[in-house]
Amino acid sequence: MTTPLAEPPIRVLVVEDDPVAADAHALYVGRVPGFAVTGVVHSVGDATQFLKRSPADLLLLDLYLPDGHGLRLLRSLRSAGHAADVIAVTSARDLAVVREGVSLGVVQYVLKPFTFTTLRDRLVRYAEFRAAAGEASGQEEVDRALGALRAPRPAVLPKGLSTDTLAAITDTLRAAGPDGISSGTAGGAVGISRITARRYLEHLVDTGRAARAPLYGNVGRPELRYRWQSQRDQ
Repeated sequence: MTTPLAEPPIRVLVVEDDPVAADAHALYVGRVPGFAVTGVVHSVGDATQFLKRSPADLLLLDLYLPDGHGLRLLRSLRSAGHAADVIAVTSARDLAVVREGVSLGVVQYVLKPFTFTTLRDRLVRYAEFRAAAGEASGQEEVDRALGALRAPRPAVLPKGLSTDTLAAITDTLRAAGPDGISSGTAGGAVGISRITARRYLEHLVDTGRAARAPLYGNVGRPELRYRWQSQRDQ
């Protein structure tokens, strides 16, 4: 009896200008079965040269690179005949950029900062989409194949937290800038208690979207300050 050959892993090229973030992304990809990192590069030029030597099935592509925009790289790859799919990993929230990316073959967007779980979900969905083969029996099967790429439903929040209040706390935290904000100040801005605000801020810390640090200088216990995690913190 012949044993069927295992499917080769999906080859991923990580394109990210921040070396720390690039290593983290490569580590995340390596933890997902069925995927293998073939290289890590930090610029448009390096990515172009790498792909001349080694093929890749999927690019994990940052859009803000030191020598040009990630979509510029993608346009040049398409002109050269490269058909690799792309998952954009970026802090860009401009929907015009999103639309252009889709037209160039970006199959998923992952907004920074993100957790391993978020990226793993996108990779698994991409693998399901890629595995679909043969001729569809009808509309339902086509919809099912395309549906694999759709974003999952929002994660269920911990008991007692609401999406509207989380959005308000998130907006307040992002507006606070690099100095951050205390739970008391955040609660006052949103109209909730300090203790309740702290629950939301701790949830943002747990999901990788915020960082906390003690602020010393006053008598007594140090005050905890929370700040939004920018893309450079990843």
